[in-house]
Order: sequence, then structure tokens, then C-alpha cells
Amino acid sequence: MARRLIPDAGDATLDVDGKQVRLTNLDKPFWPDLTKGDLIQYYVDVAPWLLPHLHDRAMVMKRYPHGAAGDFFFMKRAPSPRPEWIETIQIDHGHGNVIEFPMIQDLPSLMWCINLGCIDLNQWYARADDVDRPDYVHFDLDPGDAPFEAVRETALRLEQTLRGIGITSYAKTSGSKGVHVYVPIRRGPEQKTVWTFAKTVAVELAKRYGKLMTAVYTRAKRPPGRVLVDYNQNRWGSTLASIYSVRPTPEATVSTPVTWKELPKVEIADFTVRNVPARLKKRGDLWAPLVVPDDDPARFDLSRFST
Repeated sequence: MARRLIPDAGDATLDVDGKQVRLTNLDKPFWPDLTKGDLIQYYVDVAPWLLPHLHDRAMVMKRYPHGAAGDFFFMKRAPSPRPEWIETIQIDHGHGNVIEFPMIQDLPSLMWCINLGCIDLNQWYARADDVDRPDYVHFDLDPGDAPFEAVRETALRLEQTLRGIGITSYAKTSGSKGVHVYVPIRRGPEQKTVWTFAKTVAVELAKRYGKLMTAVYTRAKRPPGRVLVDYNQNRWGSTLASIYSVRPTPEATVSTPVTWKELPKVEIADFTVRNVPARLKKRGDLWAPLVVPDDDPARFDLSRFST
């Protein structure tokens, strides 16, 4: 068992990699049997695998000051005051609205973020040096009122379709209700092109498998019992829960990578804060291809599909 870094109760200031990290209310219940300190400890345990997926990306903070069952609020702007070592990125949203986002660059900044009540993590799709050019395209498979079995089948059909056009994709549970499918791409196409590609794939799949899935984004117009292949999460400024992100569910489930061979038997509740660190130590990061350099062959050249 890994050594626990986070104290069980009270407040603490820890020296982490030469930075002073202030932690508060560590014994506050965030779930009936898990405290805020337990949540921070989980993120400390998975940090070696998580941090490469967050590095150099704006972070949209979703804060749960009273735990998983309490109210939450979104915060895009980096709070002030904050430690001087928290790096930020300014992103122009148009009409003079420039937002300064925090970034999670290392373990101290991760701990700082979670201490603010962020249960799940939601990072920008493009890196800070070019926020208009994503390095992955993804599909959020939302079950609506369909069973999870239908989500798994939809994910497998999507993987088969992408593989048929030479694209390797990777799956993870959302940690909530669905499955996320990601494709690492070479940076180049702008966000609208990435969105257009995702929409094209989603609409085509919905045509082929209309009894299983839909690409209709508007909930009121969506046919019942279909899995939504949500391409619209690729729009500029939108985010999804990060890999290894804890979700505010009663079981403290975690958004966890799975292999395509594992997926047919996977359930959302299989992965929680209690077992994901051990899985990572045993299996490593199944999504390492998502953080390879821009010119790595693992990244697909989406520019051939540019419109």
C-alpha cells in the first residue's frame, strides 16, 4: 500500500516538490465514507498517470464545496488570491472577454485544485500554445434512457467504423453513465474542422444503426431508447471529464480507460477511487497514445478530412 501523504483531519501545509501547498478541512465528508482528504490522496496516487493528460491545458473548475451530493458551481477564471506558482493561460472568448484559466502543471497545482472542492477535472481540448487546434477528437456516448449494454454496443460499432477508415480509437468509461471514445490527432485542423469530422461520423453511424443510436443533439427531438453519439462536445470551449477523473456519484466512480477487449463486460461501477490506483500500477496508462508528440504515428492526420 502506498504511503498516505495527506493528513486524516484538520488543515495542513505540505512541502511538495519545493512548493508550499495549503490544504483545508481534510476531514470534511465528501461522501458518506470518504473525506476531502481521501479525495486529495486519490489524486496524489494517480498523479503520475494523470498529469501528462492535463499539462498545458486550461482548466474549467467545477467546485463542490459541500461534497459530491451538494451544490456545485463552475469557475473558469483562476481564483484570486492563489499561489504564485499556479500557471495560467488567457483565452480570448471574443468581444473583449478574455478569461484567465488556471492550468494543472504538476502535483502541487493538482492538490491546490482538488482542495478547492473540484471532484472531477475538465480540461481544454487544445494545448495552451494553440487553443484553436485540438490534439484529439472525441465522442461522448450518452445513454439517455437506453441501458448501458446499448452504450457498449454503440462504442464497439464506433470503434469498428473508425478502424475501417484507418483510425485507432481509445475508450474510457465516463464515470457517470456513458463511454467516451477518443482519437489522438495531429495538430493542424482548427476546432470547427474537428467538430465537423465528429459530426460526419456521428450522423453516418446514426443512419446505419438507427435503432441503436442517434446524432440528434436536442433532447426534446431525440428518439427514445437511443444512445446519443454526441459530437457537439467538440465545439470550441466545451469540455468533458478528464481521464482518471472522479465523478460525484454515490460510489465515487472514476472515468477509467479500458481496452476494447474489456469493454463488453465493463460496468460504470467497476472503477472507483478505491481500486483505480491499483489498476494503474498493474496496467499502466492505457491512454499513453493520447500524450505522444505531435508527429508521432499514433496521431491520426485529420487534415485529409478537412472541409
